[in-house]
Amino acid sequence: MPAKSKAQQKAAGAALSAKRGETDKSELQDASKSMYESMSEEELEEMASTEREGKPDHVD
Repeated sequence: MPAKSKAQQKAAGAALSAKRGETDKSELQDASKSMYESMSEEELEEMASTEREGKPDHVD
């Protein structure tokens, strides 16, 4: 599933980095922490790789 906003894409990227062991899990906050716990590496990769152009900063 593609990201709906830039913020969602960034959170997915942070969670993916932690899943891969590139960053420490304790550095995750809020949405990225939730994504880390509930999504697979493949799902996070798909969301993080979404095209950024034309996306809003945040979605309500």
